[in-house]
Amino acid sequence: MLLHHLRVIPLLVRMHVRSQMEYRGAFWLDRLAQILSYGSVFATIGILLARFQTLGGWTWPELALLFSFQLLAYSLGAAMSFVQLRDLEELVRLGTYDTLLVKPFSPWAYLVFSGLNIGYAGHIILAVPLLCWAVLSVDFAWTAASVEFLLAAIASATLLTGAMITMIGATALMWVRSNHLFSIFFGFWELTRYPLNIFPGSIQLTLITAVPLALTSSVPVGALLGKPIPILGDWAEPVALAAGPVWVLIGIAHWRYATRKYQGAGG
Repeated sequence: MLLHHLRVIPLLVRMHVRSQMEYRGAFWLDRLAQILSYGSVFATIGILLARFQTLGGWTWPELALLFSFQLLAYSLGAAMSFVQLRDLEELVRLGTYDTLLVKPFSPWAYLVFSGLNIGYAGHIILAVPLLCWAVLSVDFAWTAASVEFLLAAIASATLLTGAMITMIGATALMWVRSNHLFSIFFGFWELTRYPLNIFPGSIQLTLITAVPLALTSSVPVGALLGKPIPILGDWAEPVALAAGPVWVLIGIAHWRYATRKYQGAGG
C-alpha cells in the first residue's frame, strides 16, 4: 500500500500543477499581488522601527529575520494543507467526501497532494531573499550549530503549521462546519509577526499552549538570537524543535478520531 501511494503521489502533484499553470499570466500576477501585500506588512513594521528604533528589544534586522522565518514556515506548511483542508468542509457538506472513502488511497494523502498549492510561491519568493538578507545583517555570530538549529526550527515550524491546519479542517468531519476556526487561527497567526514579549501574559500563554503559533516564529528565532523567551525561558530551544513532530502526532490522532466520528453527508 505504501509503495502504491508513493507511485501515485507524483502523478497527483503533476496533474494539479499543470492545471494551476494553465493560465500562467494570471498565476504570476496573483503571486505578484501576494508579494506586494506581504511586502506592505513588512514596510509597516519598518515604519514602526524608524520611529521607535526597537520593538520589544528587537532591532530592524532581527524583526526581518522573524518576519521572513514566520512567512517561510507558514507558506511551506500551508502549501501542503490550507486550501485542501479548507475545502474539506464543502466536500463534507455536499457528500462528495464519501467518494474518497471508497478509493484505494488515503483520503488525507489524496486531498493534500491532489491540491498541492503552488500559489504559495509568492510567499516563498519574498521570504527566502529577506531571510538571507536578515541572516547577513543581524548582529549575531553564526556557527554551524546555529545554522543547523535555524534549518531544523524551520522544519519544525512547517510541521506544526501543517498539523494545526489539518486539525482544523478535520473538524468538519465531525461538525460539518469548521472554516470559522480558520478565522481564529489567522487572527492569532498575524500576532506572531511580532516578538512574544510585547503581548500581555495571557496572550503569551495562549500562543505557546492552546494556539501554539509562537512556536513557529518568535520562540525559535528568539532562542536562536539569545532573546529572553517568556514562560519557556531556557526550554525555548528544545520546545521549538520538538513542537513540530509532537503536533504532527497530535494531528494524526485527531484526524483518525474525526474519521471514526464521520457519519456521511446524512449526519
